[in-house]
Amino acid sequence: MVDKDLLSIQEARALVRAARAAQAEYAQLGQERIDAVVRKISETTAAHAEELAVMAHEETGYGKVADKKIKNLLASEKVYARIKDMKTAGILREDKENKIVEVAVPVGVIAGIVPSTNPTSTVIYKSLIALKAGNAIVFTPHPAATKCIGRTVEIIKEALHACGVSTDLVSSISVPTIEGSGELMKITDLILATGGPGMVKAAYSSGTPALGVGAGNVPAYIERSADIKDAVTKIMTSKTFDNGTICASEQSIVTETVIAAEVKRELIAQGGFFLEGENLEKVKRVMERGNGSMNPAIVGRDAQTIAKIAGIQVPAGTRLLISDEPGVGPKHPFSKEKLTALLGFYVVNDWRQACELCFALLHNCGIGHSLAIHSRNEEVIREFGLKKPVSRILVNTPSTHGGVGITTGLFPSFTLGCGAVGGSATSDNVTPMNLLNIRRVAYDLGSAQCGCHQAAPAAHAEPAAQSGCCGTGTVDISAITQMIVAELKKVM
Repeated sequence: MVDKDLLSIQEARALVRAARAAQAEYAQLGQERIDAVVRKISETTAAHAEELAVMAHEETGYGKVADKKIKNLLASEKVYARIKDMKTAGILREDKENKIVEVAVPVGVIAGIVPSTNPTSTVIYKSLIALKAGNAIVFTPHPAATKCIGRTVEIIKEALHACGVSTDLVSSISVPTIEGSGELMKITDLILATGGPGMVKAAYSSGTPALGVGAGNVPAYIERSADIKDAVTKIMTSKTFDNGTICASEQSIVTETVIAAEVKRELIAQGGFFLEGENLEKVKRVMERGNGSMNPAIVGRDAQTIAKIAGIQVPAGTRLLISDEPGVGPKHPFSKEKLTALLGFYVVNDWRQACELCFALLHNCGIGHSLAIHSRNEEVIREFGLKKPVSRILVNTPSTHGGVGITTGLFPSFTLGCGAVGGSATSDNVTPMNLLNIRRVAYDLGSAQCGCHQAAPAAHAEPAAQSGCCGTGTVDISAITQMIVAELKKVM
């Protein structure tokens, strides 16, 4: 009998060895072949979008099948549409004026950490951007989503086989353990981490370069100039999308005294139910575990299910459970990230107080991620854009859809960086360009400032074309570039 943790470690090592051999060949294929592989995977996974959505919902219990299908199509079709024309192999750019040639260099083998909240869509998205950049990727799945993640990888492997490239380019640990995930993170070249705070912290502590994301405790500020019905409609649409499982979803509404009553009326009209008294206390009791973390029993559940778990009655058609929250911090659970149909509600006097409150909410485990604002006052929007410690300010749009690039021009992504302030190595919506290095070939500019001096030629020497750092001869950049790239390919 083999211990599960040892089996998981051994599997991680075997998958990475196979991935390294496959990636070394794949990186030599050139842009055209790489693009064909990426296109085939996009088409194949899009064709299975509904099947994978059903599997993810059945296995995890989170979210909604229809919304998970949309996420799968976002990851396959929309991501492909944005990356298909990207130059990611060979020479990326030639700056003839400054005599610099930029060459794409894949990072190698990537460790892909996959959450249970967005399992299949995350695998599709990470596979596409990794392969587009010339890399291989090995996934460590969340134990609660192993089957649907495994099926997604299987579908991608079928597409790789159809393209005539190694199926070892994309793989997944079938026996996920903490030990196996830890080994994978140690022996790969880069970690692409999407998951809970513990896993992301482990990624950054592994000693391997990592791109991770933090919690998304997103405030949604409805400023007094906003179209209230439109703002509430977008917030309700966003927060109920896949039952709030995307980290860019709104966690609290912040609004102003002069419009608070109207905002409340609109929330109630659209299916919001304000919790009070014993109802509120019962819901609070099921929101968190003893250590203050989210209770997985209510993550990704609809409002009716949460009410049933809490033992309360809510009106038919209730879409969100909302609480007037008096404060921010550990003793105020509605001030935290809630990846489910729960929403905090705050009232302030003006936009300056809203600024302070949003700061407090973001510092309560959401700093660096995103903030939504609904306003027609460009001055206020600009103030928030200039001063809020987030990587995305989402204006007059559903926060979920805007953050992942459905309703905005942001790159379609399921890895949303939080920047240095949020403990992340990037503030980007991660793209293939985050998954390659750029080698720069820099030529001498013919300047004499370096202090080089050529010795006088001997009397019997044949005259030679001047070159070097003090030369005045011309340089055939194209010819030399071809020679250098040929040499680089031997070591890539």
